[in-house]
Amino acid sequence: MAGVTNPPFRRLCREAGLAGLAGTPTTADPAVAGAPTTADPAVTSPRGPRPGTFAPAGLYVTEMVTSRALVERTPETMRMVRADPEEPVRSVQLYGVDPATIAAAVRILVAEDRADHVDLNFGCPVPKVTRKGGGAALPWKRDLFAAIVTDAVAAAREASAGRDHEVPVTVKMRIGIDDEHLTYLDAGRIAERAGVAAVALHARTAAQHYSGQARWETISRLKETVRTIPVLGNGDIWSAEDALAMVAETGCDGVVVGRGCQGRPWLFTDLIAGFTGSDVRVRPGLREVAATIRRHGELMVEHFGDESKALRELRKHMAWYLKGYVVGGQARADLGLVSSLAELDERLAALDLDQPYPGEGAEGPRGRAGSPRVPHLPDGWLATPDIDDRLRAMLAEAELSVSGG
Repeated sequence: MAGVTNPPFRRLCREAGLAGLAGTPTTADPAVAGAPTTADPAVTSPRGPRPGTFAPAGLYVTEMVTSRALVERTPETMRMVRADPEEPVRSVQLYGVDPATIAAAVRILVAEDRADHVDLNFGCPVPKVTRKGGGAALPWKRDLFAAIVTDAVAAAREASAGRDHEVPVTVKMRIGIDDEHLTYLDAGRIAERAGVAAVALHARTAAQHYSGQARWETISRLKETVRTIPVLGNGDIWSAEDALAMVAETGCDGVVVGRGCQGRPWLFTDLIAGFTGSDVRVRPGLREVAATIRRHGELMVEHFGDESKALRELRKHMAWYLKGYVVGGQARADLGLVSSLAELDERLAALDLDQPYPGEGAEGPRGRAGSPRVPHLPDGWLATPDIDDRLRAMLAEAELSVSGG
């Protein structure tokens, strides 16, 4: 979700999630989706939930940031980890391939009070990450994976000494590199032993990329294997009904949503309502969608402080927002070139805003799923699960060429 889940979009999603709590049955149990409740002793005190421990409508995680860039405090990375002031739990997604660098990055996030939760990304399948041994490629090297996760948890524990609770570290991963190199069960056991707070599984291999169907049965197997911490499922959650089905079929403790919310922040209204027993679902007409796009633009300008840059960043969202609505190719192209809020207003006003929700056309997969592909890996990566001196030297430089992903 690089370039997508910045603070403005996370705010839209979080507000939509909170709206899903409104009017839901008071007897419902939000813990069915793994969400903490105010009755959870792990997050409460006599005065109520501790700051930074209670997210009533889910966690909304940053874009993936590299540990080396964070340690070096590059301006763009420091901007990426800057939280929306209203986020109740600040979740930062961290990428890296070197245990010492990741541990140092975790210390910065925790000791400097920049995060309340750190998520380690071992699920990214893009070539610029995997060809350096990172993302979905890394769990194949079991010792390296164990060192990274163990050192990250230890760093969070140590840096939490001045806080009233330990900042949790979680892990997101894929089921493996390809069908001949599955890693998720070993990685789940290693993460559990290392003391992570939860593991999330995208039920695809790196070779699948985003193609085909997620293999939810692997989430069931991981849940059977990892017994002492929550297991979260990810993959093909396009609706509240998908999320409820995943929990029912796999026994997982909660869900992780990525592409499904692109252009649909209101998906979180549906998810929270669904998990709290409500049948509320958001089905916006084009006027409501246009209002959301306009607010997204305002928040982007506020965040970036540069209207031109903010609108350039907004462009990628247009096709996702307008999926299924009758807009026309020229109007879509024009909205994909907006450079100011005034242009955005003019082009939105020219649409047929009285269109109702188009139904199935606006639902389902978002973005390009692509096709299966051979993962890009370092030379000799699959020869053994161990790290030799040559690969160790390569990994020492790997993070220098990766940003986001």
